[in-house]
Amino acid sequence: MGIRTSWAFSEGLPTPLGCTWINEERSFNFALYSKYANRVTLLIYDGANYSEPNFQYVFDVLRNKTGRIWHARIPDGEIKEGRYYGYSVEGPVDSGSRFERHAFHPEKVLLDPYATAVFLPPNFDRRAACGGQSNAGRAALGVLPSTRPELFDWGLAPQPKHDSDLIVYELHTRGFTRSSTSGTDANHRGTFAGIVDKIPYLLDLGVTAVELMPVFQFDPSEPNYWGYMPMNFFAAHDGYALNHMPGSQRREFQEMVKALHGAGIEIFLDVVYNHTNEGDETGPVYSLKGIDNSTYYMASDDPLHPYADFTGTGNTLHCANRAVRQLILDSLTYWATEMRVDGFRFDLASVFSRNSDGSINLSAPPIFGDIAGSHHLSCLRLIAEPWEGNSKHVNYQLGTDVRVSGSIATASALQKAFPGNGWRQWNDKFRSTIRRFVKGEAGMIPDLMTRLYGSADVFPDTTREAYRPWQSLNYVSSHDGLTLFDLVSYNTNESWNCGGPDGAFLSDAVRSLRKQQVRNFCCLLFLSNGTPMFRAGDEFLQTQYGLENPYAVDSEATWIDWSRLETYRDIQHFWKGMIAFRKDHPSLGRSHFWRDDVRWYGTEAHVDLSQSSQSLAYCLRGASESDDDLYVMINGASQPLRFTIQQPSASGWRRVIDTSIEGQGGIVDHDKTQPLTSMDVQLPARTIVVCLSYRELG
Repeated sequence: MGIRTSWAFSEGLPTPLGCTWINEERSFNFALYSKYANRVTLLIYDGANYSEPNFQYVFDVLRNKTGRIWHARIPDGEIKEGRYYGYSVEGPVDSGSRFERHAFHPEKVLLDPYATAVFLPPNFDRRAACGGQSNAGRAALGVLPSTRPELFDWGLAPQPKHDSDLIVYELHTRGFTRSSTSGTDANHRGTFAGIVDKIPYLLDLGVTAVELMPVFQFDPSEPNYWGYMPMNFFAAHDGYALNHMPGSQRREFQEMVKALHGAGIEIFLDVVYNHTNEGDETGPVYSLKGIDNSTYYMASDDPLHPYADFTGTGNTLHCANRAVRQLILDSLTYWATEMRVDGFRFDLASVFSRNSDGSINLSAPPIFGDIAGSHHLSCLRLIAEPWEGNSKHVNYQLGTDVRVSGSIATASALQKAFPGNGWRQWNDKFRSTIRRFVKGEAGMIPDLMTRLYGSADVFPDTTREAYRPWQSLNYVSSHDGLTLFDLVSYNTNESWNCGGPDGAFLSDAVRSLRKQQVRNFCCLLFLSNGTPMFRAGDEFLQTQYGLENPYAVDSEATWIDWSRLETYRDIQHFWKGMIAFRKDHPSLGRSHFWRDDVRWYGTEAHVDLSQSSQSLAYCLRGASESDDDLYVMINGASQPLRFTIQQPSASGWRRVIDTSIEGQGGIVDHDKTQPLTSMDVQLPARTIVVCLSYRELG
């Protein structure tokens, strides 16, 4: 059978979804999922008129539909000068049934959920997507694939994979280099290319993975600086591209990944598959809502507010539905294979455990099995934010600490654990414990021991559960909340301004104490078992002037101020030194818990676990990891304390870290230190001291 007489050529194929260029046929295959649509029209636009399509194709139900997928094969010659495309989808009116709530608006031009590049015309308007009027000429459009596709040259550099030396650096693509202080080329500021410019800095600092805040295409007219309101799951945000030609963001993203991999740096994406920017019943109709509303979004039992909102954003993606799961899996696979991303951090990942009726399934949420069964995804770094975003319905799933509440059915008592086997998880318990201890709260020693050990209370170190400590993603600050400097400069529940006033230095003593507290935070982060992560700029005291939730603030208040790198070079030197220290001592970040290799002490032989205690010491033996021994002394009190080292050392203990030392002396070159002359060590207030004993060879 010849190509032009085949069913595929005349009718198209239902796979793959999206728009695909068929080179041997010189044609495009279009495939769109819609369960309830009764009429689908393909709209093709040229580069001059975005209001009137230069080509339309009405799908024939008898020829262009297989199951729930509408498909067509359109020769390039028929499309002519076409560059962009969208859909018009008709369907039944809303019946009022909870599980068949439709939002078909045939007058709307809809974006293909599988478009790998999105074009926003000059007159793009969010308001036009709301209500019942047409948005022609003002709608987001998919970019047609090139008819002369070029394979990206990835070169020979392999994708890096780090173990005990995995250090995650969270950054915002725009904010990282948008400031004129970034030192990057003016045209590169706030783009993927700007990140490439900063690779020498990343290498010098010592980070081994970058985690980009969301880079999926979003509506730039919406208050959404952070990017957590995605419009599409396949396209990189056009605003992060240097070249504004449609589709160039894909290549620029690939060039960034290639450069990072060439430097030995992994790249993770913070991905949002729990909701979209279409909002609730008052929100815009961009794509999924107008294509198949009842398939893609969870419904509530309130007819006045038909969208279930477990995310705090207006809608919740219906992740229990197999078509939605396929969309998510296909998106993840695209970024993993075509863009070579090394891992994903899933925003509000607990949404994945919601059944269609809103109840929680912790025994076998299907999407986790889908990911685990994927050849392309199961081997990647998978990181969860293990909670949801709506405070009315608690769904908290950190390790085995599972708490659910609300008017929905709760999880079975037989299974109380986050269902992603082997996933890393953002550990807010670590964050809160370290913040409260460094702030000066008493009674935190038992919790501090647990966090340093790897949080085995929620990641049980038992034969049955066999969690690993690296599953605890340890952090003190992230994009969500105060910067590290603001934690020591403003007063909130878990922050302290060190004597104030908020945000400003009152005296040299306040200035010195704030910097010392930052060194303490840094020290505890990198001395803990688990996977450490910190936010970009914390290493040189980036400030957001006390802003805790600047998700919509795109200004110098949220851009990294690189002039602070010179102002606080001593802090950056300490941070860099702590990263190097952790890398030099794989005994800290192990694949398993410390178990018998750790001995806990207080200022003397026994740990003081009382409510008033603010001191702790421990000795970590490194022989099993071919490493040196470490003795850590922690004084969280507001007065000096004398510690007596409880473990003898054949080679002598050497003081290698001291957070009380100003300037660049807080971390000492091992070879330049002499053994301590006494086992008694005086620690100033709010100080951490680390001693090292060289491993005996042979």
